Parts: sequence; C-alpha cells; structure tokens
Amino acid sequence: MDKWFSKTIGDSGLRTKKYFSSLGDFPQDTFGFVYVVTHRPTGVAYIGKKVLYHNVKKKLTKKELAEQTGPGRKSATKVVVKESDWKTYFGSAKPIIELIKGGKQEEFTREILQLVPNKKLLTYYECKYLFEYSVLENPKGYFNDNILGKFYTKDFS
Repeated sequence: MDKWFSKTIGDSGLRTKKYFSSLGDFPQDTFGFVYVVTHRPTGVAYIGKKVLYHNVKKKLTKKELAEQTGPGRKSATKVVVKESDWKTYFGSAKPIIELIKGGKQEEFTREILQLVPNKKLLTYYECKYLFEYSVLENPKGYFNDNILGKFYTKDFS
C-alpha cells in the first residue's frame, strides 16, 4: 500500500478522494503534509507530519575536490536534495511500527489532512490538528502520546 489519499469537497459540494502515489501528484509548492493514519480493526489513529524531500550531505569526490578553486577552506561535502520515504511511511509511534513490522500495513488507511508549503507551517498545522482532535485527552483513540515533546498523555491522568 503506497498510496495516500485526501478528501476534498468539490464545486458541486460532493466529497471526493484524491490519491497521491508520486511527487507529481502534489502541487508545485508543497513542502510536506499533515496526515492521519488509522488502524481499521481498532479505529485507533495517529496524526503526524511528513516532508517530501530531505537534504542529505554527501562527501565530494576527488574530482569535485580538485575542481574547487579560490582562497579559503574548501568544502568537503555538498548538499543533495533527496525524496523522503513518504510513500512507505506510516508514522513514528511504536505500536504502529510494531504492526507494520508484523506485515499488517493493509490494516491501515493513510489520509492527508493538509498540504503545507513550508517547514514552519508544517509544525503549526500538525499542532493545530493534534489539539483540535484532543489526541492527548483521548489515549484510547490515538497512538500519539505527546505534542512537541512538551505536552504528554500522562499529564491528563
């Protein structure tokens, strides 16, 4: 299962699903998205965020190092933009990871809640949905156990 979907309301007022299976399916300015992954047998969900690209530092080859000219210290690395693992990602919660390792990916639905154009808004919208859905106050309904590493489920017990 390597598809994500997003529910939208069209001009006619009807709800439709849009599927995302490649980078070309996203609008040009999309940096990442906020998502909800739901375990269908239990109804327990996880809300998180995912970026579409990562910056990776790579060592320069001998040829690239030799091509550097000019005064000062020469850089030994370059930054390469690489597609993230968004197609196969289900979340970082330990119970989800255990279920996926057990081969239960088909038991999950993956829905995109919001497409986001930059890193700051990605964190903002993730927090917005986490608070809006009261994930910490409803530990039986969500795998999420903290928000920003500051607010925890145990704070509400």
